[in-house]
Amino acid sequence: MNSLNVIQHTSADYLGLMEDHFEGRRIRFHYFRPFTEQGRLPGPGDPADGLVLLGGGPWGSAGGRDVPTLKSEIELTRRFLQSRQPVIGIGLGAQVLAIAAGGGSSDAPLHFHSGRGFRVRDDALGGYLPAQFPLVTYMRDRPQPPANAVILAVDESGDPAIFQVGENSLGFSGHPGFKTAMAEDLIMEFEECPDDPAPELEKLRLAAREIEDALVPIMTGIIQITGLMRTDRRIPIELLTTG
Repeated sequence: MNSLNVIQHTSADYLGLMEDHFEGRRIRFHYFRPFTEQGRLPGPGDPADGLVLLGGGPWGSAGGRDVPTLKSEIELTRRFLQSRQPVIGIGLGAQVLAIAAGGGSSDAPLHFHSGRGFRVRDDALGGYLPAQFPLVTYMRDRPQPPANAVILAVDESGDPAIFQVGENSLGFSGHPGFKTAMAEDLIMEFEECPDDPAPELEKLRLAAREIEDALVPIMTGIIQITGLMRTDRRIPIELLTTG
């Protein structure tokens, strides 16, 4: 049974609907919550077959309001990339992945939007990515994938929505398994929240079924690209040292 180390940046943002898909494939996941009093990032005693970096609510990476663990997360992500182990970055996590892979992030205000993504390659996610799909973003700043990344989908503004780094790592500007309750909790968890979130919450509620349906082929593609059902993904313990 393969396993994932999952880094949370807020209590409200977690794997969401993706949990059931990982569990159904017998892929274990362990959450790390460095923002809590006793929390920490994965260390030498936490081997895993892959890394997931989740969203950060109002936390960003472009200098305006950086997540406190940004430097350590970039170093950890680089170790995973160097060892050719899969990384899945979502929202803020996609920014960390982009930076670690040689790209960057750009300054943008905190925003919450329930819109659509558009596939730009027929072979995106091994051919499983739908031509159009719900794209829910709750994020400060934006990922700037490195020049050698492959853009798989864009948002309504033409910005990268899904990108691939190397053979097996993926960045998502929006959370493919986002739940309405997650947005509600993010709004309540922080003093800073997007302006007038009510219309986007309603759009998100109406899109709930489509999000569930689109996640089925998306998760199939994620598993295929990351190889997380293979049996040779375990990271050597020494590669998890964060310095």
